[in-house]
Amino acid sequence: MIRENRHGEMAYMQEHLDERTDPENLLPGAKTVLSAAIAYSFPLERNEGAAKISRYALVPDYHRELRVRLGVLLDFIRAVCPGPVSGKVCVDSLPVFEKSWAEKAGLGKKGKNTMLIVPGTGSFVFLGEIILDIELPDPVNILEDPCKTCDQCLQRCPTGALLEPGKLDARKCISYLTVELKRDFTPEEAAMTGEWLFGCDICQEVCPHNALQHTARTTNGLLPRKDLAGITPEEILALTRSRFRTLFAGTPIWRTGLKRLKRNAKAVIENLERNSARCAQE
Repeated sequence: MIRENRHGEMAYMQEHLDERTDPENLLPGAKTVLSAAIAYSFPLERNEGAAKISRYALVPDYHRELRVRLGVLLDFIRAVCPGPVSGKVCVDSLPVFEKSWAEKAGLGKKGKNTMLIVPGTGSFVFLGEIILDIELPDPVNILEDPCKTCDQCLQRCPTGALLEPGKLDARKCISYLTVELKRDFTPEEAAMTGEWLFGCDICQEVCPHNALQHTARTTNGLLPRKDLAGITPEEILALTRSRFRTLFAGTPIWRTGLKRLKRNAKAVIENLERNSARCAQE
């Protein structure tokens, strides 16, 4: 992705490459990477023609929740091991190739949409790791290709961000545009965001592994907030800084900030109006 400049303006992806590939740069003497996944599968009705927020942003901040749970697990490992154990908990904020490590650990396999697909659960999962300076048994868990002939994610991506199986161009990805891109949209970028105020779940929602009848519907206590699921772009444009803080502090949306969230809302309003006018003419 980086060599082909498909990472867009996410300059941080070019940094700390040594740490990403070698866990010993994060924890001297590292011998094991313990990967963990926590599911957040829950029913969510999407109204046609309404603004949308990605599922992961509708629940309490997963960074804090997963870090606490992995901390408990690290304490348990230290309690049952005969000697001293050094460990470091990683949850998205440290430079690690978490999907690759999870795949090597046998948690799941990356699908054509680049997401890690966990058997029996799907891709609506949060990932975290514990880097340890002790050796743990390496499980042998060979997983088959989860996608096979299915290419729903490639066919349904509205912007063509999935160039081919497993190859994403972030510059066309709605999640990148609405979450990571810091500057104002170009007209073309604004149109690409469609109905999405923050993030995008299209390539996951069309995946058969995420069909609710095939998932455990496990929330692990990570329940969606109804006040966020139903928020409108007009309400976002009217937000004051204090109200933004009240609504979004402790959620992934907080990092994006009010200015960019309003940028997204303005684009969504224009896209919905354009779609409405087009439908009226047909």
